[in-house]
Order: sequence, then C-alpha cells, then structure tokens
Amino acid sequence: MAVVLGVGGRRGSGFDGSGGHLPPGASRPPTIPGPSEMRRCDWASLDDPVMRAYHDDEWGVPVHDDPRHFEFLVLEGAQAGLSWSTILHKRAAYRSAFRRFRPAAVARFGAVDVRRLLADPGIVRNRAKIDSAIRNARAFLRVQEEFGSFDAYAWEFVDGRPIQNRRSPTSGLPATSPESDRWSADLKSRGFSFVGSTIVYAHMQAVGLVNDHLTSCFRYRPVGRLGERRRPGRS
Repeated sequence: MAVVLGVGGRRGSGFDGSGGHLPPGASRPPTIPGPSEMRRCDWASLDDPVMRAYHDDEWGVPVHDDPRHFEFLVLEGAQAGLSWSTILHKRAAYRSAFRRFRPAAVARFGAVDVRRLLADPGIVRNRAKIDSAIRNARAFLRVQEEFGSFDAYAWEFVDGRPIQNRRSPTSGLPATSPESDRWSADLKSRGFSFVGSTIVYAHMQAVGLVNDHLTSCFRYRPVGRLGERRRPGRS
C-alpha cells in the first residue's frame, strides 16, 4: 500500500499529502489502494487492462440474461485452442458480426453470412467454430421454448444458486466439475457443439454459476454476496 508523503517526500505531521497543512486535531485520511494495488486472482494480468476489467467487473457475477448467456457460449467456443485474452480483445468485433448476440438473429444465418464471417478479420475465422455458433443458436432457441428461457435451464444445474468455492493460490482452479460434466452431456444431447466439460465449466465461471475467485481476491466477497440472492422466479 502506498505511503502518503508530505512536501518534499517528508512524512512529517501537519501535511495532508498534497502540500497542505492538516487542521489541528485532524487525522490523515486512509490511502485507498488503486487498481494496480488490489489483490486479484492470479490470471487477471495487470499488463492487460481488458483482462483486468473483465475480472473486476464481470467474471463470476451471476447472469440472468439470455443474450449474455449466448454471448459467452459463442466466445468460449471460439476460444478453444486460443487464449481468453485473444477472444476478449475481439469481443466488440464478435458482437457486431453476430448481431449483438441475439440467438434468433444468428439462428437465421445462412451461406452468405458464413462467407461474411469467414472474411471478417476481427473474429476467429474458423469454419467449424462459425458453424457451431449458428447450430448452437438454433439449439438455444429450442431450450428457450422448452424451459421459458435459457437462464432457467442453466441455473437448474446448480439448484438456482451459485456454488461458492474457497480457492487459494496453492489449490489451483479445476478445469471441470461434476456439474459441468452433467451440463456438457445434456447440452450435447440437445444438439450443441463445442460444449465439452472444460468449455462448460468456463461458462459457469463466467456467468456466475460458480464463484471461483480466490478467497484473497478483492472480488471474492462481493461476488459471493451477489450469489446469496436466488435466481428470479425461484422461491
């Protein structure tokens, strides 16, 4: 944590840290740690502001929005074999290319759209991943029709509340879980692709079905408190 210094770098009493004198009897306000001083999960690189912002603002926050669920399914499928940082830096291009991640719009994509996507330098131009995103959009709509929303379907795999783990730097993060194994199998049975258990577990982490922030991370407790609320529509 930074030390507040007086004029010329001196700590002497009577200075407020900006060159001014403190009033008699007043105490110096505590120094608030800046973004670079907060303790984070090991993977949230301080050298990459996009990754840091994703960790600080999104990762593990419970999601109850179908387009956001679909967005992460598309992005996580695109990540296969690549780094998450690479995909996050392409996120805006994906949002534009995939109609703001509206599954009904993507489900209507045809050959012309596939050619457009294969020519788009802003996304991962992999035919299998593009075809998968379109197939998954159609499967996504079928899930919505059956369950009312994809969100309702997804949260059933954790009984409506996030799994609150207690991870430490030495314990490491798992690649899968029993819940991701079950959900992966169910997604595949419904026609989804690029939804192996590892990808599904990453989705669970992203949309808050599981809180995998390290207990030493400044986001662990705030995200945990968000998880204390049951999914809308559940008693």
